Amino acid sequence: MTTFRGLDSLGFIEREGSLGQVPPAFRPVVAATRDRVLDLFGARLDSAYLYGSIPRGTARVGRSDLDLLAVLREEPGAADREGARTLGEAVDKEFPQVDGVGILLVSQAQVLSEPERYDLGWFVACLCTPLLGEDLAEYLPRYRPDSLLARETNGDLALLLPRWRERIAAADSADEARRPLVRLMSRRLVRTGFTLVMPRWNGWTSDLADMAEAFAAYYPARGEQMRAAAVLGYEPTGEREVLVSYVADIGPWLAEEYARVHGVKAPRPNP
Repeated sequence: MTTFRGLDSLGFIEREGSLGQVPPAFRPVVAATRDRVLDLFGARLDSAYLYGSIPRGTARVGRSDLDLLAVLREEPGAADREGARTLGEAVDKEFPQVDGVGILLVSQAQVLSEPERYDLGWFVACLCTPLLGEDLAEYLPRYRPDSLLARETNGDLALLLPRWRERIAAADSADEARRPLVRLMSRRLVRTGFTLVMPRWNGWTSDLADMAEAFAAYYPARGEQMRAAAVLGYEPTGEREVLVSYVADIGPWLAEEYARVHGVKAPRPNP
């Protein structure tokens, strides 16, 4: 497990990733996505950011996806989301280096809003690498790994669980069709488990294995479950039993413990 805690000398979370860390194999994909996003949104685009394994330099050729956040000057509409989806599919098809391209659309007002200051704002300021336009991190505070940040980033697991149950019930019976759900839910559980203990651990990491180990140090009885979820976050299987265990066992327990320790995430104007 890493000994680096992701903090600067004053105890603030350092921004992770940079364009200089993008592995050479992924640079053509990044360049193509950047140019096409700019073509798609033009002057309506305020800024765009990379996040995830590619700007952290840990992406695996043919296995990792490209994640991009596009911030518009106005609220994105259905046509914007469809355009972003189509763009992502085209880039994914053209470049075998990536296994999927996801483009998240938000507005500048949302990023800088008070309700999002310790959620989407923190995400932009600490986990996103500037790619196009102005850097909205300049308008946001510095962040510490405290209970406020824990609550506002991952304190909504209890709200997610009913939706997860619906998605599991509706999922295709084929293992292949369930793998994206296993990947998504595994990662969310590990990150929630980590932020549960983040103030005590006093640091930040985006590595799922390190997150699981940090959690296990404080909740050893649940440690193996979290380590297994970290593995599935990188190499998902399609076993339905895994998904059921998430919504019937560790998920409800984690949601209850999170609320006990940090409280519940503040409601959003448009949940």
